[in-house]
Amino acid sequence: MYNKIAPLAALLAALPQVLAAYQGFNYGSTWNDGSAKSQSDFESLFKASAGLEGTDGAFNSARLYTMVQGGTTNDVISAIPAAIATKTSLLLGLWASGDTFANELAALKAAIETYGDSLSGLIAGISVGSEDLYRNSPTGIENKSGLGANPDTLVTYIKQVRAAIAGTAWSGASIGHVDTWTAWVNGSNDAVIENLDWLGVDAYPYFQTTMDNDISLGASLLNDALDETASASQGKPVWITETGWPVSGDKQNQAVASTDNAKAYWDAVGCPRFGSSNVWWYTLQDADSSSTPSPSFGVVGSTLSTSPLFDLSCSASNTTTSSSASSSAAASTKSATGSSTKTAGGSGSGSDSSKTTLTTAASSAAASGSAYSNSTATGAGKPKSSATATGSGSTATGSGSGSGSTSSSSAGSTPSTVVTSGSTMLSTSVGAALAAVMAAMLTL
Repeated sequence: MYNKIAPLAALLAALPQVLAAYQGFNYGSTWNDGSAKSQSDFESLFKASAGLEGTDGAFNSARLYTMVQGGTTNDVISAIPAAIATKTSLLLGLWASGDTFANELAALKAAIETYGDSLSGLIAGISVGSEDLYRNSPTGIENKSGLGANPDTLVTYIKQVRAAIAGTAWSGASIGHVDTWTAWVNGSNDAVIENLDWLGVDAYPYFQTTMDNDISLGASLLNDALDETASASQGKPVWITETGWPVSGDKQNQAVASTDNAKAYWDAVGCPRFGSSNVWWYTLQDADSSSTPSPSFGVVGSTLSTSPLFDLSCSASNTTTSSSASSSAAASTKSATGSSTKTAGGSGSGSDSSKTTLTTAASSAAASGSAYSNSTATGAGKPKSSATATGSGSTATGSGSGSGSTSSSSAGSTPSTVVTSGSTMLSTSVGAALAAVMAAMLTL
């Protein structure tokens, strides 16, 4: 009887993750000066996110890039006890580029031993790596984006994570990987997709400078990235793990950084999805009060506050207007080529600082194991600019963190269409989970 009940218990434990739609922000493990964030720092960030004016406490999830506490070899990141204290759900991350994955795995196992039962109900998922395939692509290498990882390595790491959580309080956690849409449609990466439960997409239309990228086209460009990823996903859920529009910074082609445009992008991209699709926005606080990066993506700026720089409430008029504008934009902006990519990116250490252009790649993963680093390992932001990508499907070349369109699509989707797709995907996951539970019950 126990052998029959145990699988059922595991399925029931996983149901809250399937049923929930998470929304939150991305968090690095260090500040922009390279100092590690403490538990109290993370608690302050998580409380501010949940208390944002105009959001009714809905932003109670956090995406992490590493399991390792800044400044240590493999101590557990202090964001975990902070999440438990504030009841913040976590999209956990293990940094997979460079030679520090053993430390990530050690921290994961230590976290399970220390916080297993306490955190089990707060795990949105586990991401093995972030944009590693992009950084390892010809385009990523050309742009000096830092160390990446090849598909075979990621598959090995994914299997190691599954083995680490098997039979533990975290055994029901879904496992995914985060990358750019052009990495996902590259057929050489199919083995990674086969071993995942979900796919995460990082996309920034603001940096898509090889195409028309005015704010009025932002939603359609993001939709294109999601559509392309979904076409390669083998039917698995697609999550938005990073997107946003800067509140200040230089003009990128037609894209203007401003609070008005940041709000317009929030309304057109975020509002139709919040509550029905998993979304982690970039970002709550950009760096910290010691400096304001350029471009700056923080919805509260560089000073932590519950008062945003623009209205975060999602009114019906905002959603309707955004959907209409995106639908019109989608029909006019599809092209045969183009994808946004990033220039010198960091591998290893980093913070919530801006995505400014770096002059050299950060090729070493810092011992702190946080999200991104610049060439001096101070934790400066993750840059993105544009490069072209050609083709469609598995023949697409290049990669990028922005979105783009290829010849495989004839028209972009409106936000409402994508929301419907997201809801269908969620419903499919829910249906499959419930079916599995019922099947297990019938065997008792």
